[in-house]
Amino acid sequence: MDAIDPSFDVSNFMAEPLTPRSTLVNNKDDMKVKMEMLIMKIQADFCRALENEEDPLKKFLVDRWTRAEGGGGVTCVIQNGKTFEKAGVNVSVVHGTLPVDAVRQMKARGKELVGKELPFFAAGISSVIHPTNPHVPTVHFNYRYFEVTQENGEKMWWFGGGTDLTPYYLVEEDVRHFHSTLKEACDTHDAGYYPKFKKWCDEYFAVSHRNERRGVGGIFFDDFDMHSQEHCFKFVKSCAESVIPSYIPLVNKHRNDLYTSAERDWQLLRRGRYVEFNLVYDRGTKFGLYTPGARIESILMSLPVYAKWEYMHSPPDGTPEAELTEILKHPKEWI
Repeated sequence: MDAIDPSFDVSNFMAEPLTPRSTLVNNKDDMKVKMEMLIMKIQADFCRALENEEDPLKKFLVDRWTRAEGGGGVTCVIQNGKTFEKAGVNVSVVHGTLPVDAVRQMKARGKELVGKELPFFAAGISSVIHPTNPHVPTVHFNYRYFEVTQENGEKMWWFGGGTDLTPYYLVEEDVRHFHSTLKEACDTHDAGYYPKFKKWCDEYFAVSHRNERRGVGGIFFDDFDMHSQEHCFKFVKSCAESVIPSYIPLVNKHRNDLYTSAERDWQLLRRGRYVEFNLVYDRGTKFGLYTPGARIESILMSLPVYAKWEYMHSPPDGTPEAELTEILKHPKEWI
């Protein structure tokens, strides 16, 4: 370990990086290394910010795992805390050979991949926070980097990701704060990014069979390779660093709000819709399940501890629940 290089101080990470330190130091300008170091830092920063809102005795369980086919991950989870019913922050750095089904998944999204089984590298951070209090929204974010080597030796790379909010009760001031923080991160790089990726987010998180969105949106992008690697990386870094200021103030503001059993029931019903999206539509879930050696516990970390389904449930007109439902059916501009 090169002790004089402060950028490779891993002492504050939740666990040791997945790649050996000597490899990280010797390849510090490689995008694979830069992305792994970024996501390990984002994970640690976000976990500590969440722990600051939680019972001091409740800390993240840290589970560092390896994958026989190559790489591994660090999964951090709190379950049944005072503030967070389930909080998961997962880092994965994996490599190996993409199987035919995973290649087919990517081709279905327009990737021009040549070959059946292709060498790949993927590094990403994914997090879903399900709070205890119905007045605290759920947040999800995911930022990832991908490399695939084609049969002819050509290397393709791209980034993807996004951050989105799923409230159970609509507080417009909170949603504006959330979107404004994301817009600020986007605008640093290109004023066109926020409107484009906000629209993409609304489209991506559609629960089509319910004719509604999963939440009030945020930003979402994929196949992001339109500029230099460094430009794309800096943009992803800004977005990932905006998660704490966009979300933690909302947790702090509402975690001690009073709530009724009826509001808790509504929260559980909305969580059921969250589950529907994640299991039926989510690209990350599908890709994970098609990857050999996939760690199912980490892939399904996004699912809540508790959720609920009721037959033909519909909130009465004029209620806060109906107000939220209307917004989910008709996404709007928040800023």
